[in-house]
Order: sequence, then structure tokens, then C-alpha cells
Amino acid sequence: MDERDDDLGSFDPNIPEEGPSAPPPGWLEDIHGYQGHKGGSPEDDNPLYPPPPAYNPQPELNRSTSVPSVRVPSVSEDVAREALLKFVESKWKYSSKPARNLRFKDLKPVTVYRYRLETYTETRASAWQFESYNGQPVDGPQYGMSPPPWDIPVSLPQIYTDKVEKIRVPHSSFVKVCHKCHGCGRTRCTGCFGRGQKRCTFCNGHGRTRNKRCTSCHGRGRKRCLSCRGDGYKTCTVCHGAQNLLHFIQLTVTWKNNISDFIPDRQPDFPDKKFEKVSGDPFFIDENVLKIIYVLAQIQMDKWGQKMFQ
Repeated sequence: MDERDDDLGSFDPNIPEEGPSAPPPGWLEDIHGYQGHKGGSPEDDNPLYPPPPAYNPQPELNRSTSVPSVRVPSVSEDVAREALLKFVESKWKYSSKPARNLRFKDLKPVTVYRYRLETYTETRASAWQFESYNGQPVDGPQYGMSPPPWDIPVSLPQIYTDKVEKIRVPHSSFVKVCHKCHGCGRTRCTGCFGRGQKRCTFCNGHGRTRNKRCTSCHGRGRKRCLSCRGDGYKTCTVCHGAQNLLHFIQLTVTWKNNISDFIPDRQPDFPDKKFEKVSGDPFFIDENVLKIIYVLAQIQMDKWGQKMFQ
């Protein structure tokens, strides 16, 4: 630091520098049933929970199978010709004259079967979250033990509908001093290091350029910091000046419909995307609740196995 830096003024030592935006590991307390959290960023600390064995329903009580009658589609010559003309129009090298004068000898329907497996899964994960504490009620451990993730009631969406619901875990909240400003409510400006002024970059702090007074700083050699407007500090971006944070565990419940299609004996000239636009008629429907839970548990076990052998 040279003498010109001293002319910029000194910072207030009572205003701390900016800390981490996320609580450091070990900053938060353990909540019974949610000890897998390590703290830090919520994106990096989001453990999944497998459903307990008692959560699995019995397949015999939730089985629904139906085999409706399948109609044989019929296509008239007008419909076939119109479809052929639309195809010809999409190919700029093709001529539409043969398609208009074409004579149909026979129209044979071809039945194509498409197997679709829809696995409707429900996953539950949790992570630490926080908000500014402004005197709102705190549902902490003093009111009881936090329920396990799969014991928290949620409203079920319509089946095979994707949905994400976030729920605050009961009795998991507590108040703690803001980890970024250390309870000050504001942090030192990193642009001017808390001085409120910055050296003029046009004259390099000399106040003169080419033996003339600097027109940028008016000869002062320094300018007001635009980042903090000359205050030398900013309002804490984490607690927004509240000085304290309300921490809580947030449960994220995700319902997702995983679709897998298989088309046997498909025509090589017929793209798979065309099948997505055709509804068709259902031929065989089999629904089983136990399959849904088992797939979810199997996914969890596969992830655990990968971690064990890493």
C-alpha cells in the first residue's frame, strides 16, 4: 500500500468482510432423522430417502388389468391420396402429378403395436434452507421431534402427472446469526475495500494529466465508489439487514412419470416421432402399485451401491 492509498481513507473495522453465501460445514445443528446433511450449499447437500418397508402396498389389492376390444382401422382412397399429396409437397424435388393420377388397387391396414411402460415414481429429498429472521414464529425442536421424511403428509397429485412440492419439515427450525455478515447486517464493500472512494483510473490518483487538472476526478485523484455509493459498505445480501437467519430443513417431494416406449417390428421408413403424434387404441393395460415403489427403492439401492464401491 502506498501513500496514495492512505489518501482514500480508512475502512470501519466494525464492518466485516463478506463471508460465504452458504453456511459452512458444521455451522448448523443436527436434526434427529436428518443427520445425513453436511451443511454448505443446498445443491451439494440433498440426500434422498428410500421409503420404509411398511410403506409398500400389497399388489393384490391394487391390481388393475383390462383388455379392451381393438378396432381394425380403415382408410378410404380420398384419405390415402390426401396423405400422399402432403408427403409429396414436403419434398421439393417430387412432382405431385403421379400422386394425383395414381389408381389404388388395394389398401391393406397394418397394425403396429407399441409397448409403453409408465413408471410413476415419488422421491423425497431434503436440504437446509434459510430466510431472514424478522420475528416470525420459530417451529423448533422444543415443540417435538421432527417426523421422518416419509411420515410427512402431502397431497397426492393426479396420477401420472409430474409435480414438485416443497414442504418445511416440522420442528426443524432455529435462529442463528447470519454467517455472511456475522450479525452486523452489512458487509464491507469489495469494490473500494470499505473506504467509499476509489483511485481515479484516468489520472492514476495524481489529479492531473498532461499538466492539466483531471476532468474525471476534478483534480482530487479519487472518485466515489459507485458500487456502494460512497458508503463503504453494503446491506448483507443473505439476511438483507436482519442480522439473523431462520434455518429450517425443506423436504422436496417429486412426482415424475417416467415413460419408456418400445416398438417391435417397426417399419424402417416410419420415424419414431410419428408414433408420438398417434394416440391409437389401448390393447392391454396392466397397473400395479407395488411396481412403482419397487422401482423407486431399486434406484435408491443402486445409488448406494455405487457410493460403497467408489
